[in-house]
Amino acid sequence: MDTWIDGIKKRNFAVFGRVGMDFFPSPPGTKVRDGTTFDSGIGGSSANIAVGLTKLGSKASLITSVSDDAVGEFCVSNLDRYGVDTQYIRTLGGEFRTSLAVYESVLEGHQTVIYRNGAVDFQVTPEDVDRVDFEPFGAFITAGTVFAAEPSRSAAFHAFETARAQGLPIIFDIDYRPYSWPSPEVAADVLSRAGAMSDVIVGNDEEFGFMAGGIEKGLDKARELAETSAKAVVYKMGPEGAITFVDGQEIRTGIYQVQALKPTGAGDSFMAGFLSGIADGLDMKGAVLRGSACAAIVVGRPGCAPALPYPNDLAEFLDGHPGPSEGA
Repeated sequence: MDTWIDGIKKRNFAVFGRVGMDFFPSPPGTKVRDGTTFDSGIGGSSANIAVGLTKLGSKASLITSVSDDAVGEFCVSNLDRYGVDTQYIRTLGGEFRTSLAVYESVLEGHQTVIYRNGAVDFQVTPEDVDRVDFEPFGAFITAGTVFAAEPSRSAAFHAFETARAQGLPIIFDIDYRPYSWPSPEVAADVLSRAGAMSDVIVGNDEEFGFMAGGIEKGLDKARELAETSAKAVVYKMGPEGAITFVDGQEIRTGIYQVQALKPTGAGDSFMAGFLSGIADGLDMKGAVLRGSACAAIVVGRPGCAPALPYPNDLAEFLDGHPGPSEGA
């Protein structure tokens, strides 16, 4: 049994990265400009992954910072409600703020507006990482935005080194968000360094292409990482499915086609479903397909963390769905 799989099977994950507050107009299909009633929830890639894992039966602890205000309190309270361990979240005063996202549950003309001025999650320090007891965890997860600014970037690399020293597999969701970075050149360099340190890498064709210097080079970049450093690489291609590189194999999988309400949250739900599938003993194809099913569920519901499935949601979805498309 591979050590990285053994770690995931412990079902106890340290997750580094942001949590934020989401607003979305109700009912689904309403544009923000027409909204009079808004629902709320938590979001942020790392928080969504942590919530998705706890909903599917694992333990997860979030390592981040939140602002010392009502929005920060909202985020921590909701994480607690979903069963995410919040002991490693530092509350920070001053002018730093927890992120806010306003988005629409529509596809045509969809808008997501992100407020990240003075983002508090970028204020996680290496000293915050040193306060984390890594011993109980089986694996370490992060999404790429943590590398976009200091001191979070140094803290994230320090966390990689600490996790590696503890024998934890490092799971990296590239999650490239251009608005968070000072320049594409810095992002490409830093994300490539993070990828080279990771055991499991998940990203879409555009993200791997960005790291490689062109979307047409993305597939070769994913293959190269699998051959040189990573134990498994999942190369997602949207409606064309995914190619997973593991143990010298290239495994092609399709998607579960649904009538989507929105594009947000799919990648985070995929990661949670994929890891829970490995933890449950599914083979790699089965784990990727579980991730795809979880992604399909989330795009068909309003919200991010609130839309992530519990096991009964997943079972009901699979029972009622004709099955995945053929992989490209």
